[in-house]
Parts: sequence; C-alpha cells; structure tokens
Amino acid sequence: MATSADDLTHSKLEYYPITIFAIIMGLSGLTLAVQSAGQNLGFGPGLAHGLYGITGFLFFLLLMGYAAKCLQYPHAVLAEWRHPVKMAFFPAISISLLLLGVASLSRHAQLAEALWLIGMVMQAVLTLAVVSGWISARSFQTGHLSPAWFIPAVGNVFVPIAGVPLGYFELSWYFMSVGLVFWGVLMALVMNRLIFHDPLPGRLQPTLVILIAPPAVAFLAWVRLYGEVDALARLLINAAYFFTLLVALQLPRILRLPFALSFWALSFPFAAVTIASFTFAANTDSTAHLWIGTILLGVLSVIIIGLLLRTLKAVRQGEICVPD
Repeated sequence: MATSADDLTHSKLEYYPITIFAIIMGLSGLTLAVQSAGQNLGFGPGLAHGLYGITGFLFFLLLMGYAAKCLQYPHAVLAEWRHPVKMAFFPAISISLLLLGVASLSRHAQLAEALWLIGMVMQAVLTLAVVSGWISARSFQTGHLSPAWFIPAVGNVFVPIAGVPLGYFELSWYFMSVGLVFWGVLMALVMNRLIFHDPLPGRLQPTLVILIAPPAVAFLAWVRLYGEVDALARLLINAAYFFTLLVALQLPRILRLPFALSFWALSFPFAAVTIASFTFAANTDSTAHLWIGTILLGVLSVIIIGLLLRTLKAVRQGEICVPD
C-alpha cells in the first residue's frame, strides 16, 4: 500500500526532535559573536543585523513545528520528556529566547524585555521540572549522563546577560547562583562518567563541546553582574580556554562520526568562548584576547557553515525527523 504525502508529513512531525533547537542556540551565538566582533574590530552592524533576522525567523518556524507536534503527537513529546538524554534539551527553547533577548537589546528594547521575561520564566520552570525529574523515584543509569545535562540547570547563567541591563539585578543573581552551584555538581558527575565509565555513544560525542559553555557564559554573566573583569572572571575565562583546548583534541575523532543534529552542540560553546574573548578584550584592552576572539570567530564561522550544509544535506536525504 502506497504511503500518502499526508501520512509521510505526519510521521515526520511525530519524530520532530527537541534537539533541533540547538540550531537556534548556535545561530544566536554566531549573531552575538559577530556583533561583539564588530564592536571590537570596528566593522559595520549589517552582518549582525542580517544574522539576527534569519535566526529570529528560523526560531519562529522551528517553534511552530514543535507546537504542531505537541498538538498532534503529545505522546511523542512526553516520550522525549521522559528520555534521560532528550529531556535535557527542552531548555534549549528557553535559552534560545534568552539569547534572542540579548541580541535584541541594542535593537528593540521592549522586544528584548519581552523575550527575556518569557525565556526567564520558562528557564525557571524547566530547571525545576528537570531537576525534580533527576531526583525523583525514577532510576537513571550512569550511561544516561552526558555533558548535555548542563543545559537545564547550568543554563540559568544565561539570564543575567540581558537581565542586568534590563534592570532585573537581584533576579539575575538568583539564576547566576543556581547555575554556578549546578555547574560544580554536574562537572564532578560528568567527569566521573567520562573517566571511569564507557565512552559516550557516537551520537552524544559532540556534546563534549558543551563543556566549554558553562565557564564562558558564566564569565559573561559575572562581568554583567560585577561590572568589571576581576579574579573570578579571569578564572572563568581561563577555564573556558582549557576546555576549548581539551575539546580541540577530540574534534578530529568527533568529526568522523555519522552526522546527527547533536552535532549542533559544537556551535554555541565556540560562540560563547568567542564572545567572552571579545568581552575580556574590551574590558582590559588586551590585544592578545582580541586576537584569540578573532581566531575563534573564524573557527566558529567554519563550524556553522559546515553544520548548515550538512543539515541541509540530511534534510534532502530524509535523515532528519526519523526514529532513533
């Protein structure tokens, strides 16, 4: 019996993955990195404006797609929520809103505040929901743990980046505190898993790059909250550089693996350490960090272009929105 176009569309929608929002995190990161580079290197805002528009439009499309899945296949959404790895990617939606809020600060103040407020509330709710799921009666195995677990709880450190300039200072401190505490807890757990247990499965290998993001984003949030680059800020950015070097040694092996949407985990962490470098340079007049940021921006651009081309190829070949 032939499969109709409607049946094919419906089956694709059922397998529409929550991990797809990692694309928005990567493109938002690139937008902010280009914007930061422009401020430091003195080129015009045109490219950043273009990336901002594309990212916002793509976020709307992907969100509508996942909303349609929620309406038509709630059981599939629930299955993702109950999955020990996929549940960690639900806050990628709230983090995308927070990043778009940051990108909107210099363009539309009211839009920035609206995006930030929605993202902040979602992040708070999802953090509580995910952490409650972790400590409930449900049993998790060591093999379920991966760096993707940083996203729900440590993702709280995104909030102060726009929260402080919008005037939500004490609320920003709450999210910063939660993020930093869980970074310490999860770092110990993740390193234990990576060192003393079986290697990550192939599809999760790209999530190793997520190790870069927490200290890099925490650096940006701390500079917002504290107002200058102090000793803790230097500790955070240098931790981000260490993990960047560590991940660089793993990249040749990771890039040989079959493509999956989890490869988009490569993008935002490199964007975060790029923005952190430009921010350090702007606050300390460090030429070395300006060069580091420029080199990282080049690497980030290559990564994003490669991911976009490979994702389009996967879409044409029907490799996206299929059962695991």
